[in-house]
Parts: sequence; structure tokens; C-alpha cells
Amino acid sequence: MSNFSNKTKVIFLLIGICVCIYVIFAIVERQHDVMKLTKQTDEDAIPVVQCIQPQKGPAVRSITLPGNVSAWYQAPIYAQVSGYVQHWYKDYGATVKAGELLATIDTPGLDAQYEAAKANLKVAQTRYQLASVTARRWQALSGTRAVSQQEVDVQVANAKVQKAEVDAASHEVARYEALQTFKKIKSPFDGVVTSRLTDVGDFVNNNGDLSRQGKATELFTVADIHKLRIFVDVPQDYASILKKGLKAELTTIQYPGKIIKADFLTSARAFNMASRTVITELAVENASHLLWPGTFVQVHFIAPADPNILIVPEQALIFRSEGMQVAIVGNDYRVRMHKVKLGNNLGKSVQILAGINKTDRIVNNPSAGFLDGQKVKIVDSTPGYNDNFQNSESVIKKYENDSFKKNAVESGVE
Repeated sequence: MSNFSNKTKVIFLLIGICVCIYVIFAIVERQHDVMKLTKQTDEDAIPVVQCIQPQKGPAVRSITLPGNVSAWYQAPIYAQVSGYVQHWYKDYGATVKAGELLATIDTPGLDAQYEAAKANLKVAQTRYQLASVTARRWQALSGTRAVSQQEVDVQVANAKVQKAEVDAASHEVARYEALQTFKKIKSPFDGVVTSRLTDVGDFVNNNGDLSRQGKATELFTVADIHKLRIFVDVPQDYASILKKGLKAELTTIQYPGKIIKADFLTSARAFNMASRTVITELAVENASHLLWPGTFVQVHFIAPADPNILIVPEQALIFRSEGMQVAIVGNDYRVRMHKVKLGNNLGKSVQILAGINKTDRIVNNPSAGFLDGQKVKIVDSTPGYNDNFQNSESVIKKYENDSFKKNAVESGVE
């Protein structure tokens, strides 16, 4: 009996030992899982970033802007006399020379006034002749008892008045003679008739053609298109390229693939406060009349730039209360926020004047919540994304190689 009791105790003791071992093993395994899970959670909490390196800026700056074509000279031609259009000689698109006849105006009222002015001049001349003869006769009798000096002076003064009347009548005739020339509408310079807003029988006066819906309009418009002016609004950050010698290239939808050269002429030297652009004028030779006034063109400017200024993509910038910053990943894979000074905006990229070095690893498209000193994990960028900048893998390799060489030089290996 005692022997059985001892065996039972031994069995229970072994069971107890096994249970203790299992419990200890379970606790140790659970603790290991907890530590593994904690480590995995901490690793997953590390932000994953893609890095780039700053690149040298382009050797030239270019920008394409919409522009409008205007004639070198353009003149709307109005009537200067009242009457009816008798005939027009040039239609839309006609090529004309300076002084060439465009239209004639029938002016019966003006003709009558002209004839009346000439008749009034003859009357005034006749009166002056009579006054002159009378004054000479009275002057001949001056000093005798036949006439007084007062009467002589009156006759002399009357002759002068009649002379003034002749002068006034002569000027009136000259005025109507000048108006007679306006019966013929002529081209002011060599060019092309771009509009004809009148027709035979239309009543016109010195306000223009009154037969067009009751509004006074010009009769013709003549444009000199041997040379053209191109007007384009240039943004403020490109105003520095606007100087003598600047070239531009024009393209139009009606001539695909054809490039037309243009030269910088002048600018307004003042910015539009609403758009922050400056009106810029270009000149283009147009002897073949290839371009027409009113054409819409794309103006492509090319100007030299400083290639030593580093550039980064716009999405690499972070704007905070401290100013514009970039996130740079150090050798310890921790983020350091660097304040940068921006230069010109180049479209998809922007110049960095100060705050970074060419060998820096910059986080592309960083989170706004990045903290200084935060640890990150670098991964390779998506193929084709940001082709103009090195991807993360090449950045890492170059950075590690540069670091290795630097350490080797400092330790005397090289």
C-alpha cells in the first residue's frame, strides 16, 4: 500500500513538472510573439519614402505662351464729308498702294456750298476794289478844303475792312476746296483692305457710315502687313529674359510644323496687377503675307539660364510656417528638414538657390506631417515616375559609394 502511494506521488509530481514546463514554455513563446509583433509594428510604423537627388538646371529656359497678331499699321478710314457713296473700287483683301482710290462720295450739298463760297469771294473782291479806289481818291483830296481828314481816314479804314473780308472769303473757299478732296476716299499707305463696311448709296458724314444699323462706322480698314506685331503677355518670373536680342518662335494651327522666327521689339515695362504679366511686343517679317492680322499664335521663348543652379520637382517642397522646406534623409535614415530659398519656377521643377547640396537625398512628395529626426525607410521609385531625376535605388547606391569614398579618404585607404 505504501509502495502504491509512493508511485502515485511520483506520477503527480511528474505531471506537475510537465505542467510547469508547458506553462513556462507558453509564457516564453507568447513573450517572443509579443516582441516580434512589437518589432513588426514598429517597422511598419516607419514611413516609406522615395528619394531623389537635386539635378543641375537646364542651360536654357523656355516657355510657350499664347499671342495675337496685329498689323504693323492699321487705319480705319472714315468719311470727312456728308453725302452718298457714289462708287467703291476696292473690296475685302484688295492690295492697295498709298493714295490709291477706294471710293467716291457724291456731295451735292457740299458742291453748292463751295460754289456759294466762290461767289462770296468775288463779291468781297469787288467791294475791296471799289473801297481801294475810293480810298485813293479821298487820299488825293487830303489837305484841301473839299474833304476833312476824318473822312479820308474812314475811307482808308473801309478799304482795310474790305481787304479783311476778301481774306475771310478766300479762307472759306480754301476750306471747301479741302473738303472737296475728301469726296475721294484714298488709302493712307500701302497695304491690304481688311474691311469694307459701306456700299453704293449709303449716306455718310464726318461721323462715318450711318447706314449700318444706325451706328457710325468706318468705310474701310487698311492694314500694312509687310511686317507684323505680335503681342503676348509674359509672366513676371520670365520678365528678366525680355531684352534686346531675344528671339522667339511662332507656330499656328493653319501651318502645322512650320516655325516662324520673331524678334523682341519692346515691352510695357509695367505689370498688369490682375495677371502679373507684362505686355510684350515682337516683330516678324511678313513679305509673303503668310500671317494675317488677328491670327492666334503660340509663342515659344528660348533664353539662356544658369545650369549651375540646382533644381528639384515641385512636389518635393513642403510649405510650413518656417518657410519653404525640403526633407533630406541622412546616413542614419532620419529626416532633417532644411529651409530652402527658391528661384524661378520652371514648370514641373523649381530652382533652389540655397539650402541643399547636390549629394543630398531629398524625399520626393513628402508628407506634411514629417518631423525633424523621424526615421524613414527608402524604397525604389515607380518606373517612369520623375524620369528627369535619379530614382531611390541609384540615389542610395551613389550616396553609399560617396560615403564609402569619403570615409576611405579620411582613413587614408585612398
